[in-house]
Amino acid sequence: MPILELNDITRVYRSESIAVKAVDSVSMTISEKEFVALMGSSGSGKSTLMNILGCLDKLTSGTYLLMGEDVGKMNKNQLSGIRNRMIGFVFQNFHLLPRTTALENVELPLLYSREKLSWKEIRERAKESLKIVGLGDRINHTPNQLSGGQQQRVAIARALVTKPKILLADEPTGNLDSKTTLEIIDIFQKLNDDGLTILMVTHEPDVANFTGRQIVLSDGKIISDKKNKPVSAANELEKIRLRNDS
Repeated sequence: MPILELNDITRVYRSESIAVKAVDSVSMTISEKEFVALMGSSGSGKSTLMNILGCLDKLTSGTYLLMGEDVGKMNKNQLSGIRNRMIGFVFQNFHLLPRTTALENVELPLLYSREKLSWKEIRERAKESLKIVGLGDRINHTPNQLSGGQQQRVAIARALVTKPKILLADEPTGNLDSKTTLEIIDIFQKLNDDGLTILMVTHEPDVANFTGRQIVLSDGKIISDKKNKPVSAANELEKIRLRNDS
C-alpha cells in the first residue's frame, strides 16, 4: 500500500467571480522510503500541493489517502492529530523561537503530542533528535548563537522528534550556501536510508538531483514524473574536503 495516494485532486481558490485552479486533476502515489523532489516554477502549484499533502489545506475535489485513510473526510481535530503523529515539517525560514534554546525548540511538538510523555521522556527524545542532526553539543544555544545551517538542523530535529512517517520539506536549502546545502541534503539522504519517506519542494535542479524521483508541476498539473539515480551528498562533501586539504 502506498504511503500517499492522490486520485484526481483539485484545489480551487475563489475570490468573488474569479476561480483559480492551483492544483488541477493531480494523481500520484508515493511509496514508503522514497525521497521525492517536487519541482516547478513560481505559481506552478507545488507549494499548494505540499500543503494538501501536509493536511494544512483542504482539496476541492478528488481523494487523498494517507496510509490508507481518507484525509478529505477528516475534521480539524483529526487532521491536527495526523499532522502531529505522522508528518514532520521543515521550512525554508526555520521558524524557530528566537529566545528559546535548541533543545526547547525541539521539545515543542511533544508538548502537544497525544503520547502523554513525561518531561524526562520529552527531554530525552529532543536530545536524541539533536544528536541525529549533529547538534548534540549545541542543545543550550539559542538561534542567534547558531549559523543558518545549524538553525535548519534544529528545525529538522524538531520535525523528527515526533517520529513521523513522512518528512515534508519546503525549499529547505533556499537560504543556505552550497556547502551547507550539501550538509542538509546529506542528513536527508541518511534519514531516507534509514527508512524515512521524504518529499522536498525545490526549484533547484541541482538539489533535486540528490533525490530518487523528480515530479515537475506546471499550471497545477504534473508534466513530468521520473525516477532518478541520486547524487551522493556525502561524496560531494568529501570532494570539497579534499580540495580544501590540497
